[in-house]
Amino acid sequence: MSDLHPLPKMAVCLVWIGACIAVFDVTFQLATIALAAGLLVVVERRSVWLVLGLMVPFALFGFGFLTTSLLFREESGYALQMAREQAFTRPDAMPGLVLFFRAISCGMVSAFFALTTDPGELVRAAMVRLRLPASVGYALMQAMHLVPDLAREVQTMRIARAMRAGRRMRRIPSPYEMFSLLVPLLAFAIRRAGRAALAMEARGLGAQDERTHLHVQNLTRADAIFVFVATLVLVGLIVWAVRA
Repeated sequence: MSDLHPLPKMAVCLVWIGACIAVFDVTFQLATIALAAGLLVVVERRSVWLVLGLMVPFALFGFGFLTTSLLFREESGYALQMAREQAFTRPDAMPGLVLFFRAISCGMVSAFFALTTDPGELVRAAMVRLRLPASVGYALMQAMHLVPDLAREVQTMRIARAMRAGRRMRRIPSPYEMFSLLVPLLAFAIRRAGRAALAMEARGLGAQDERTHLHVQNLTRADAIFVFVATLVLVGLIVWAVRA
């Protein structure tokens, strides 16, 4: 999955998320979760614990929908009508359950795309295929590189301060320590932004001439097969959910 072109993969994932939102059926949401998790574990060889950990924030988000549905009971007529058609659970709990699993399914589809797509390849493909301006594309690449650099800079500052104070570095920083790091991190980010601006000017990003790109991923037969199979599976799940 990591070798596929990012743009068709993104289109498939966006359509699948739209289907998760439109299809009010818990079996469709569960099938989507199982499919995304299965692809990550079996095909991509990702850790089961990693996949389960990725579900946690989306489950917490969906838990709010579940509790709101059960406690306040303000569902729309469409949601209640669809809930009565679900035979294996209480109709009053079904709208909340569908919203709960919908949050997880949308999150897992997003996680599948994020874990199987190189961000640099996605930006380069957008610049070549979607005519994304080079200034915007390189700015996105700089932002993607800045975030992990900020985390490493925080760790370096904390180690230096602990060595200067002659103590061991705390595993979890205190609020005061994090607040005291804001100004040095802001200075680091400003320096990086200035260097990035100079580098982008050196690349001639303000010019309007045609550009050449290196290491651009081309569309292949595997991408067409992926789109066809994914569309076939999605249509089959929707038909199965509607007829169930």
